[in-house]
Amino acid sequence: MKISVCIATYNGSKYIKQQLDSILIQLGENDEVIISDDSSTDNTIEIIRSINDKRILLFEGMLFSHHTPNFEFALAQSTGDYIFLSDQDDIWLCNKVSIMMSWLEKYNLVVSDCLVVNEVLEVISPSVYNGNHNRSGFIRNIIHNHFLGCCMAFDRRILDLSLPFPSSILSHESWIGSVAEVFGKTKFIPEKLIMYRRHNSNNSNTLKGSTLTFIEKFNYRFMIIFNIIALLIKYLLNNKINLT
Repeated sequence: MKISVCIATYNGSKYIKQQLDSILIQLGENDEVIISDDSSTDNTIEIIRSINDKRILLFEGMLFSHHTPNFEFALAQSTGDYIFLSDQDDIWLCNKVSIMMSWLEKYNLVVSDCLVVNEVLEVISPSVYNGNHNRSGFIRNIIHNHFLGCCMAFDRRILDLSLPFPSSILSHESWIGSVAEVFGKTKFIPEKLIMYRRHNSNNSNTLKGSTLTFIEKFNYRFMIIFNIIALLIKYLLNNKINLT
């Protein structure tokens, strides 16, 4: 049983070593950390190389316009049975992997809670979900996405079904979560397993709210539904062929 941790980096030198240190100590010798770097202009690459751990597989010189295709590339390189997503600037608490893996024995995709912290790790909020962990359900997450990538882990089957990402998908976490809702079992758990760091240079706007217009939000939700239906039809046709 192999774990792959997938990280998309871009100018993450300030926090990447803290993040990797908190991850690597929880992994086995046969696990891997896949890092796809979007042509960082700081010393992110040098810091990653200085760690000198054979479990880190670094892909540098990549050119992406958004963090979602960067994550897609990292995920496509993974070989693990279970996949964990990670941002470049958080810190995993010491029991994250063991707790997530225990839940993954029963569910295909698991989302933990987290402590929301500032740049110096002072707690801003004790829970990103405000104590409400009943977040599963396809329709519920189409209306308002609750899947937070850095808190997610899932099995190989969900990854294989999710790749490649549809070109219209803006959020890797909402797409993978939607696939898991339709093709597997999901679980939001109450344990807080990372320090989710919020600072001025964050790529995501989870706590700030969406900047999309109403029409853009509608179109995006429509495209998720459209692509899920297309994937479901493809899945059913393939399985019919396999049975005959």
